[in-house]
Amino acid sequence: MTTLLQNVNEEVFRTYVFWTAVLVVKMLAMSVLTGRQRFRKKVFANPEDIQPSKKGAQPKFDDPDVERVRRAHRNDLENILPFFAIGLLYMLTNPEPFIAINLFRAVAIARIVHTLVYAVVVIPQPARGLSWAIAYFATAYMAVKTALFFL
Repeated sequence: MTTLLQNVNEEVFRTYVFWTAVLVVKMLAMSVLTGRQRFRKKVFANPEDIQPSKKGAQPKFDDPDVERVRRAHRNDLENILPFFAIGLLYMLTNPEPFIAINLFRAVAIARIVHTLVYAVVVIPQPARGLSWAIAYFATAYMAVKTALFFL
């Protein structure tokens, strides 16, 4: 195990930690963005969140703007969490620093763009699909390289 840890390039590690932290902040911001949409539209999922002055109001689960942000957040969970795991393992393969650093950057920037074009300023396809694909294939590349290294 110590040999594997000795393979980790410091610059690659620092880049991974930086972009991982940026993506954590981005994912935390998605919760705030969801809340902002709920308050802006006065759409709440829980009865206790509805203002007492709105007697008879019922929770609502189908507002398109709130659901768009929730889908973007779910997409983050489906794509960013695997990147966290495989990025860390990929570093143990002693990758070429230039490639590893740019893969980490590509995933993070693509995921930020994905959120912007999906949930903040909606832009028609292929913007969302391209940003998703960049992060997806970079993560898949790291996964394949890692699996082959440890085969």
